[in-house]
Amino acid sequence: QVQLRESGGGSVQVGDSLRLSCVFSGGFGTSTYLAWFRQAPGKEREGVAIITAVFGNEYYADSVKGRFAISRDRAKNTLYLQMNSLKPEDTAMYYCAGAYRGGDAWRWQAFNSWGQGTEVTVSS
Repeated sequence: QVQLRESGGGSVQVGDSLRLSCVFSGGFGTSTYLAWFRQAPGKEREGVAIITAVFGNEYYADSVKGRFAISRDRAKNTLYLQMNSLKPEDTAMYYCAGAYRGGDAWRWQAFNSWGQGTEVTVSS
């Protein structure tokens, strides 16, 4: 079973940058999509960015478009999320996701494998 482990979260100021990493032990497998989600306190887990595992096509939520960039290193089995121009509303627990099983990839139910999360706090 694929295990995912995120790192790179932290407490930053408005406008700062962070780079999240997620190592997929055992590789990306046959998952069509890899993704980053986030969940703020009291809110539902929401999709932030999606990338196709083979061709690297990128998709972003409107709230992060132009500020965040998702990428993957197939040789290192690692998924990244570069976050720039951070805002207080970006504060959340961030999760990487793999083992896509079908359906709307913007919904967390579409993925079977999850990391433990890494916390991002943006202060004004």
